[in-house]
Amino acid sequence: MKLLASLNKQQKEAVALLQIGTFLEYFDLMLYVHMAVVLNSLFFPKTDPHTASLLTAFAFCSTFVLRPFGAILFGYIGDNYGRKTTIIITTALMSISCVIMANLPTYAQIGISAAWCVTLCRVFQGLSSMGEIMGALVYMTEITKPPVQYPAVSFISLAAFSGSCAALAMSTLVTRVGLNWRIAFWAGAAIAAAGSIARTRLRETPDFIEKINKKVKQKYIQQKDSIVDKVEKMDNTSIIAFFFIYCGWPVCFYLTYMYFNSTLQTKYSYSPEDVVFHNFLLSIIHVISCYVLSVMSFKTSPLLILKVKGFFFLILAILLPVLINLTSTHYQLFILQAIIVIVALGDYPAVGIFIKHIPVLKRVTATSFLYSLSRAVTYIITSFGLVYLTEIFGHWGIWIVILPSVIGYLWAIHHYEILEGGKKNPKENSFNTLIKNNI
Repeated sequence: MKLLASLNKQQKEAVALLQIGTFLEYFDLMLYVHMAVVLNSLFFPKTDPHTASLLTAFAFCSTFVLRPFGAILFGYIGDNYGRKTTIIITTALMSISCVIMANLPTYAQIGISAAWCVTLCRVFQGLSSMGEIMGALVYMTEITKPPVQYPAVSFISLAAFSGSCAALAMSTLVTRVGLNWRIAFWAGAAIAAAGSIARTRLRETPDFIEKINKKVKQKYIQQKDSIVDKVEKMDNTSIIAFFFIYCGWPVCFYLTYMYFNSTLQTKYSYSPEDVVFHNFLLSIIHVISCYVLSVMSFKTSPLLILKVKGFFFLILAILLPVLINLTSTHYQLFILQAIIVIVALGDYPAVGIFIKHIPVLKRVTATSFLYSLSRAVTYIITSFGLVYLTEIFGHWGIWIVILPSVIGYLWAIHHYEILEGGKKNPKENSFNTLIKNNI
């Protein structure tokens, strides 16, 4: 494959190690999320449907709400001690969290303490995953150059989605075959530990080493106005654009994997086991679409791909309440969810473009913090907001959450097109070129 041939030996090894580690990390992180229909009943008290929805939203958001603090901590480590150090530590932390969850007593055994303990474990998993994903994305961005950079970096996101898919597969075994759920977390702990050990083989990135050497030299000669100072200034507009880019996926994720669960159970008589398997099939479609777009980016402008997806999603968002009301079978609902996954607002395959516009010695901290803040804010607004908005407005309440996200996303893509000189190359701004290059 031409794409693989463009990578040297070190880059290929890094791609493999980072993909394996990210896959394992997100397998562990998403295991509870996708088994929530089963595990929430074990760790939280039984309540009425409305309170149960709030508890589900609480358990879901607990993974993301403290991520910005993790971003500051691991971002500092990544920008001062190296990208490699960050991703090794975060993988080990995820393994420890899984061990605790695998041995945690249930609500029936220790009461409300079980709910608090599982929430704390979810918080620590969220913190570790924050340093993991952005550390890996930054690492791959810094050791590759376009055009191979686009798919290579996107394959890290592909590994994260594949890990989530594997978590759903494990959840299916637990719910359908009767596998003990604790075994799933023991497996997650083991593979996270293996991933942490494997990543010790990684080398530090040249970009980080170069900037650190310049920083040390600058301090040594005590120059107040140096090249490093000029380069390391961040553009405020790019910071806002980066934030809006990463606000898109949380809305799409919640709509696809969480929002319709109650409909499947009440309207179509799905059991919790059926819901898990239903979402597993959707995750397979998501992984395939991510792979296709990542490969396409080797030939086609990644920003063009995201712009086309964004406009398709805008049309879908406008029609979504009507389409939901028109669905009369679970097959139709599955097709609608699959379409949402395929055209969802995401960062791949243009992740490398977004990252490289952040200064090197602030890169891990800034990208991690913005990524985590966007996740925390959007997941809280989406999960809790939809509980109340849909009670008041029905499915039309989705517009209040989804339309601002789409508009902000499309503006952000336009901003990065300007930074990349997209307006100077009208051929890359043609939808026909996108189709022609990939037939």
